[in-house]
Amino acid sequence: MAQPRVAVDALGGDHGPAVAVEGALLAAREHGVAVSLVGPEGVLRGELARLHAPGAVEVLDAPDAVAMGEKVSLSTLKRRSSIQVGLERVRDGHADAFFSAGNTAACWTIAKLVLGTLEEVDRPALAAVVPNRGGHTVLLDVGANARCKARHLEEFAIMGSAYARGVLHVDQPRVGLMSVGEEETKGNELVRDVHEVLKASSLNFVGNVEGHDLFTGRVDVVVMDGFTGNVVLKACETLAEFMMDLIREEVGRDLRRRLGALLLGPAFRAARRRSDPGAVGGAPLLGVKGCCVIGHGRSKAHAVMHGIRTAAEFHTSGVNASIEEELARLGARKEASGA
Repeated sequence: MAQPRVAVDALGGDHGPAVAVEGALLAAREHGVAVSLVGPEGVLRGELARLHAPGAVEVLDAPDAVAMGEKVSLSTLKRRSSIQVGLERVRDGHADAFFSAGNTAACWTIAKLVLGTLEEVDRPALAAVVPNRGGHTVLLDVGANARCKARHLEEFAIMGSAYARGVLHVDQPRVGLMSVGEEETKGNELVRDVHEVLKASSLNFVGNVEGHDLFTGRVDVVVMDGFTGNVVLKACETLAEFMMDLIREEVGRDLRRRLGALLLGPAFRAARRRSDPGAVGGAPLLGVKGCCVIGHGRSKAHAVMHGIRTAAEFHTSGVNASIEEELARLGARKEASGA
C-alpha cells in the first residue's frame, strides 16, 4: 500500500505553527506518513530550520489564516487560507487526507464546499472516539449539526458503524441512541422517531442508552444530535482533566501519599494514557468526499502527531466506500418499500 499523504493545517490551533510542525515531523518519523505542511512558506521553513529538519516534509504556501473564533461566513472568503488550500489538495488528489486543529466550524463548512458530500449524505457528522472498559466508543455527532431530523441521525448511525468497523476493527458494532432512559418511550420526539427507524434498520441496534453507557463498553457507537454530543464530549474531556488534577492535589498533601504515588506512578501514567484525548488526536468528519480529521484547539505536538496518524488510518480503512454502499442499500430498501 502506498504511503498515506496528509495535508496539515499548520496555522490551526492555539499554539501556532511551532506545534504543528513538530507534530508533523513526529508523524513522518514515527508513523511513516508523507506530510505536507500548509501555511506561510517563510514561517514554516523557519520552524523546520529551527528543528534541524529543513527538507523533511513538503511545504505548501498559504498566506491566510482562519482565526479560532472567526465567523464562518468570513473564513470561507479566504481563498488562500491554510484550511482551504489543504482541503483543495485532497480534492485534487495530491493528498489523501487533511488534518487541522483549527476552527471547527470553518473546517466543516469549507470541507463540505470544497470536497462535497458522499452520495446520499445530507449532513456530514463530526465523530469522536473515547475510551471504554474494553476498547473505544464512537460518539457522533459531537458538534457539527445542532439541529437534526430523524434522517440525519440514521445517517450518523450508519457512518459511525462503518468507522468502528473500518478503523477500530469491530466486526459487528453495537449502536446505541442517546436518550434519558433505556425504554423505547423515553426521550423527545426526535429520539422516539429515530428509535423506530434504527430498530427497523440492518444495523446492530441495541436500543436507547444513557450517559453512563459511554464508558462501560456496552455499545461501540452512540448516536445523538450535535448539540447534545458537543455538551457530552466537553463534559467528558473536562471530567478526565479534573480527576487527574484532583489525584495530583490529594497525592501532594503529605509525604506518605507522595511516597505511595512513587510506587503507583506507572499505573497513574497508564491510566492517563488511556484517558488522554491526545492519544486519538482528532475527530473524523464523516460524510464528506475524502478524509478530514479535526483536532482539539489545545493540541500539543503529540496530539497533532496522533491526529495525522488518525487521518492516515481513516484513508486506508476504506470507510467512505462502506458508508456509500450502506446508504445506497438503505435508499434502495426505502424505494422498494415506497417510503
